[in-house]
Amino acid sequence: MRKPRKELSLLDRYLTLWIFAAMALGVGLGTAAPYLARTLDSVRVDTISLPLAAGLLLMMYPPLARVRYEEIPKIAKSRKMLAVSLLQNWLIGPFLMFGLAWALLPDLPEYRVGLIIVGLARCIAMVLVWNELAGGHREYAAVLVALNSVFQMILYSILAYFFVTILSGLVGGLGASTTVDISVWDVAKAVLVYLGIPVVGGMITRAYLTRKRGKAWYEAVFSPRIAPLALIALLFTVVVMFSMKGELIVHLPLDVARIAAPLILYFLIMFGVSFYISWRLGFTYEETATLSFTAASNNFELAIAVTIAVFGIASGQAFAAVIGPLVEVPVLISLVSVTLRVKGRFFTPEGQSRAIALKAPG
Repeated sequence: MRKPRKELSLLDRYLTLWIFAAMALGVGLGTAAPYLARTLDSVRVDTISLPLAAGLLLMMYPPLARVRYEEIPKIAKSRKMLAVSLLQNWLIGPFLMFGLAWALLPDLPEYRVGLIIVGLARCIAMVLVWNELAGGHREYAAVLVALNSVFQMILYSILAYFFVTILSGLVGGLGASTTVDISVWDVAKAVLVYLGIPVVGGMITRAYLTRKRGKAWYEAVFSPRIAPLALIALLFTVVVMFSMKGELIVHLPLDVARIAAPLILYFLIMFGVSFYISWRLGFTYEETATLSFTAASNNFELAIAVTIAVFGIASGQAFAAVIGPLVEVPVLISLVSVTLRVKGRFFTPEGQSRAIALKAPG
């Protein structure tokens, strides 16, 4: 159960303000000290930025350490929820981003391709924080993120070829068709780094400390102590992301705005459609929040890595992929606030969907 607002810490209570301040700080640093941004961006192994990876891993560790892994086998049997998630993530999401990219960027093929690649990368990282902040279901979130990871490794290369090469060619002619060569290992590497490390860390922490100190101590003492780490790491990640591209944001504002428009619509539509579908199907508030944020978020780490590897770091495709998380962060944190505000309207105090009552006869 979430704490009343007056009981929240200063960090929790004004998190939206802190995030916008972190964005402003990042842009300011990137503009005033571009050498700092270049230094941060150069600290990488292969296509993985170490500063970003450090922030993301620290950000994901607390939510994953709080997951009750012993309950996951039971939750994984929820076929209805898994089917809805697969529909939202692997059918609605990719086609929606493809349609928005073509509708709003018909004259900017490089940016368009970058956004299509972003739409195919389903989130396995920051969604855990959005879900936690919105009071979603931790165990379901862990299952859905793991499911997306498996499907990502299997389908990402195939879907990239279908949407960027075949479907784009059908819509815009042969000149709009682009070949994207993505190996399964490229995708698996991102999954192993950004999901595998914090999952293993969370599982080991929970298993060791619950055996050593007991489950009650773990839930009541340890979990609250590490919870602020996720938010601090989130703010650090936001500063790093925005500082790396602060100079471009200032110097290419119209390009950023053109790329941001379909992204904003994508996040809002995906979240709204997923929330409505989940609510109408009678899922609880925790389940609906988890399904909605899982569907609306994207794996920007993978999209950036793929566009850099295939098109080059200076390409328009990579630039569009980088703008993705810069738009996602403020939009999704705003949707967290909206979700908490409308919770009472769409769900009972016990968290049950009010849509069930609408379906009842009489």
